[in-house]
Amino acid sequence: MSKSSRKKDHKDQPEKLGGKAYEKELKQLHVELVKLQEWVVAKGLKVCIVFEGRDGAGKGGTIKAITERVSPRVFRVVALPAPTEREKTQMYLQRYVGHLPAAGEVVIFDRSWYNRAGVERVMGFCSNEQADRFLAGVPLFEKVMVESGIILIKYWLEVSAEEQTRRLQDRINDGRKLWKLSPMDLKSYTRWDDYTQARDEMFAASDTAWAPWFMAHSNDKRRARLNIISHLLTRIPYKDITREQAVKLPRRGKIGKYKAVAYPFKEVEQRF
Repeated sequence: MSKSSRKKDHKDQPEKLGGKAYEKELKQLHVELVKLQEWVVAKGLKVCIVFEGRDGAGKGGTIKAITERVSPRVFRVVALPAPTEREKTQMYLQRYVGHLPAAGEVVIFDRSWYNRAGVERVMGFCSNEQADRFLAGVPLFEKVMVESGIILIKYWLEVSAEEQTRRLQDRINDGRKLWKLSPMDLKSYTRWDDYTQARDEMFAASDTAWAPWFMAHSNDKRRARLNIISHLLTRIPYKDITREQAVKLPRRGKIGKYKAVAYPFKEVEQRF
C-alpha cells in the first residue's frame, strides 16, 4: 500500500466519538436495556451473550457499558478463571453448562468455551487434536442450547495490532489498569498471526445459521459499545412494559414521632 493510500484510508475513517455524544447515546440505550430486562423477566427468556476477541479488544468495557444500569440479578457476568485440577479432568464443556441462563436471565460470558479454539490452542494448553475436536462438536452443542430455548448471541471484537499495542502499553503505565495485564497477555502479544489463524478457523467451524458470529470493529471503543448494544437490542424482540402508569411516591408519615438514639458511631473521616 502506498503512502498516499494509507493517508486516504486514515482520512476516510470516522473520528473517534467524543465523550458528550457517547454519553448521550449511551443513556438512551440504557433506557432500552431496562425495557429489555423487564421483558426478559416477564416472559422468562433465557439469553446467553458471548464476547470474544484479542487481549485489549474492549470486551470488558463493552460488558460494563451493557450492565452498569441494569440489575445484576438479571444480567449476570461470567468470567471464569483458569480451570482447577479437577475441572481439567472433566469433559471440556462441563464447566460452562452450569453457568447457562435459566428463565428470566441474561448471562454474559467474558470469554467462553471458545477459549479452547483461541488461547488454549495458541498457547499450547491443549493439543491441536483437542482443539479440532472442540470445533467439530461446538456447533452441535450450540444447536442443543438454541433448541432448548436459549437465545445465543456471539460477538467478536476486532482490534488492530497498533491499537492493541497502545492499549496494552496504557495498562502498563496506568496503575488503575495494571491488573488487566496478566503474564499470559504478554506472552500472547507476540503471537498475533497465530491468533489470527485460530480466529479464522474458529469462524469457519462455528459460524452457523443457528448461532452466527457478529464482528464489531473496536478501535474506537465508544463507537463499538454503542454499536454492539444497539445490535443486541435488535436480536431480542421486546416491548416496553416498564410502567403501565406514572409512578408517584406515596405520602410519607409524620417524621419525628421517634427520637433516634445518640449512638457513638465510628464515623468515616471526611477527608474530601
